[in-house]
Amino acid sequence: MSRTVYFEDLHTGLRFKSEPFDMTEEGLIRFSRDNDPQFFHVDPEAAKESIFGGLIASGWQTGALTLRALLEGCGMTFAGGVVGMDAHLSWKRPVRPGDRLHIEGEITKLRASRSQPDRGFVTFKAATLNGAGEIVQTIEATMLAFRDPAREANRER
Repeated sequence: MSRTVYFEDLHTGLRFKSEPFDMTEEGLIRFSRDNDPQFFHVDPEAAKESIFGGLIASGWQTGALTLRALLEGCGMTFAGGVVGMDAHLSWKRPVRPGDRLHIEGEITKLRASRSQPDRGFVTFKAATLNGAGEIVQTIEATMLAFRDPAREANRER
């Protein structure tokens, strides 16, 4: 079950891990046909002749599924939604049909907004790993986190 979190609930060093999710050939091809239709993402036979030696997921699909795993599989829901401010992705190894992936990460920095006291900024680093424990993607991102209005009202009293 997911719990709603506010800026005040977070701290540097807070670690998180998602539930695993599977990459299917059908899902990989469907995403790539719509978003990244390169032959090594959409044609299993032609992909055998690529530098990858077979079908691989688009890095953008891996990134999108990482976001989904963070939203659904880490047990936290950010109040007001996840609003990204900055992100740096790095793809380390190909993701293939049949891979089982999960996310592991840690909050590395918190900064209260000086101009808007109802929010702050959360920076985290995370890795997407396959079933063999190999890192397939890394991300360092900063997102917006809202403060809890109920706690703010208590502080003002």
